[in-house]
Amino acid sequence: MSATPTSKGGLRLLGLGALACIGCCAGPVLAFLGGVSIAGLASTTLIGGAGLLIAAVAAVAYLVVRRRRTSACSLTLPVVTPVAAPTRRDPTTGSEEVTVP
Repeated sequence: MSATPTSKGGLRLLGLGALACIGCCAGPVLAFLGGVSIAGLASTTLIGGAGLLIAAVAAVAYLVVRRRRTSACSLTLPVVTPVAAPTRRDPTTGSEEVTVP
C-alpha cells in the first residue's frame, strides 16, 4: 500500500500567521477599543447630562407657565350688571320714546 501525501503545510503556515497576528496586533487593537469605549462613555455622559439639563429647564418653564395661566384665569362670582331697557324709534315721529316690551 502506498501512502498518499497530504498537504498540511499550508494550514500550518496559516495558523502560524494567525498566531503571529494575534501576538503582534492584540495590544494596539485592545488599546483602540479601550479608547473608543472611553470616548463613548464620555460622550454618553456629556450628551446625557445635557439632555437632563434641557428636560429640567423645560419642566420648570412648563410649571411656571401653568401657574401663571391658572392665577390669571381665577374664577370669580358672577356680578349682575344693570342694563337700560332697549328703546326704538317711532317710525312716524322719529322720537326714541317707545319702549320695547
